[in-house]
Amino acid sequence: MKRLVFGILAAAACSGATTSAHHSFAAIYLVDKQITIEGDLLQFMFRNPHSFLHVQAPDAKGQMQRWAIEWTAAGQLTGISSDTLKPGDHVIITGNPGRTTEDHRIRMHSIRRPKDGFTWIANFQSTLQN
Repeated sequence: MKRLVFGILAAAACSGATTSAHHSFAAIYLVDKQITIEGDLLQFMFRNPHSFLHVQAPDAKGQMQRWAIEWTAAGQLTGISSDTLKPGDHVIITGNPGRTTEDHRIRMHSIRRPKDGFTWIANFQSTLQN
């Protein structure tokens, strides 16, 4: 009986730790602000729990920076694959800026690749328009 109770308590403790492990976007990003950057893709990491892009683009002062763009999980990016975006693609990204300006982080709301009209907007399917 003690083993059964201990097993149930252990399972409950593990499931609670998993639930609380996900971070709050409001703790990292200014969710009430939005910025747009335009630059060239350096790297696309198509993965879980969040995909990331690294983009070379100017900051508010015009200085070139490497921006870390947090996207959603690979499993939630319907129509997107690891080959959708390539280094060198010119992109326009809109999203919430990071709380620490020097980190040059953005939580993505939308991405557009002008050369072919590829667009992805949060809560919508990605589209490829020619």
